[in-house]
Amino acid sequence: MSKISRRHFLKGKEIRKLITDIKDRIKISEELLGKNPKVEVAEADGIKIFIFDAKPLIVSYGRFLIPTLIFEEGLKFLPKIIVDMGAVPHVCNGADVMAPGIVKLEGEFRKEDLVAVLDEKNRRVIAVGLALKNSRDIAEAKRGKVVKNLHYVGDKLWRIIKSLSQ
Repeated sequence: MSKISRRHFLKGKEIRKLITDIKDRIKISEELLGKNPKVEVAEADGIKIFIFDAKPLIVSYGRFLIPTLIFEEGLKFLPKIIVDMGAVPHVCNGADVMAPGIVKLEGEFRKEDLVAVLDEKNRRVIAVGLALKNSRDIAEAKRGKVVKNLHYVGDKLWRIIKSLSQ
């Protein structure tokens, strides 16, 4: 497992900028992040995990800010792609979402928007991904990759977050 290489708290100005970026990029409500939160940053393998009041909620992954899979309230704001149960083990092993595995879309989105990937049976979020096409094109697609998998249940980031939230 990856170790945290650096951990530090953000200052007020840095927190305000981060919250503005989160609102703009992920489109979640500022209230979900807490009123005047203490924000700590944990860095591991070039990934920054933003810990709001002791909860790892947001990750800076390359050029993306994404909600972690434990940030259930924040994931509700993302458009959803529901996949059949046959696709679940593949997505949970890091595979991108393929058009034939999609059962339903909820919400409109554009290419390169973040989406939550849910399993069909339990409707639990199993991954956060990047849409490779807009929602209309995905609904019509019969084959090919439609979502790039960024963060999924059981990945390295998931294990780091679980260790931070204990």
